Amino acid sequence: MIMADITPIHDFLLCKTPSLWLERATQEIETLLIDHAHCEKKAAATAVKLMFRYPDRIDLLKKLSQLTREEVLHFEQVLEFMEQRNIRYRAIKPSRYAAGLHKHASKDEPQRLIDGLIIGAIIEARSCERFHALAPYFKDSEPELSKYYRFLLKSESRHFADYLELAQSYAKDPIDERVQFFLEKEQELIESPDKQFRFHSGVPA
Repeated sequence: MIMADITPIHDFLLCKTPSLWLERATQEIETLLIDHAHCEKKAAATAVKLMFRYPDRIDLLKKLSQLTREEVLHFEQVLEFMEQRNIRYRAIKPSRYAAGLHKHASKDEPQRLIDGLIIGAIIEARSCERFHALAPYFKDSEPELSKYYRFLLKSESRHFADYLELAQSYAKDPIDERVQFFLEKEQELIESPDKQFRFHSGVPA
């Protein structure tokens, strides 16, 4: 399978995944898969939550309903990988990542919606970037997992674009400054030391 071109993702994010995180991932496959499954489920839940909160936004409903279906399918697929490896799906403490972004979101509409969509775009972009970075690391030791991460790139990169387009469509002015604000917060989370290893965690402490 040819690796998808995710240049727009790399151009969008302010940093790449640190090599120390990638090296740790190869040693923590069980935690990686469990948290990946949680991330797919959370992504679906977040999309559904937005659909219920903004039922009058037809374009949002259409894009996020498709995204929800895909995220639930990915959740099921990750569970299958876990079952093949006798890894039990269980609750684990979430990473600081999503909460670290959402704490900066506005509580007032319509900025609350716009910020939520920008954060969604950033999370999807980072997920895509990590799948792309992980695939070569697992090429020899976990070839099926490597192939699966390459497979996920197309949908994840589209999710990033959908969220960003929706955010701009609901804003009266360009959202570039707000996007840059959240990207800088995201970079801090990715590049700073993190005691906890998760799919979106920072540099292993």
